[in-house]
Amino acid sequence: MDTVHKIGRRKTAVARIYLSEGKGNITVNKKDFKSYFTTGTLQYKVQQPLMLTENLTSYDINVNVYGGGVTGQAEAIRLAITRALVAINEEHRAVLKPEGLLTRDPRMVERKKFGQKKARKKFQFSKR
Repeated sequence: MDTVHKIGRRKTAVARIYLSEGKGNITVNKKDFKSYFTTGTLQYKVQQPLMLTENLTSYDINVNVYGGGVTGQAEAIRLAITRALVAINEEHRAVLKPEGLLTRDPRMVERKKFGQKKARKKFQFSKR
């Protein structure tokens, strides 16, 4: 099997993954993913598509991720892994699609408007 290269995005985070056959090692920015994502929730998010398709020890994954925060980065990696698994075996789509893992989350931060405190919040009106 060749190395599969896929990209996942979430908010402003972009993850490029290189998936190849191996023992289940996941490396994020040249660190072990458990030291990069310290909480169990984020580690679960990264491994979720591998767990659902029962491929936790089948592939080695090398990830380059930048932008956004840790949650956005974990979800970007999850999308990229999902896309790679579907590219390898189309039958994985039936398992991953109902979980919503193939959908790119389009929600982005709304920009701050001129004359306002934030995107929606206004300056306080004072009657003096």
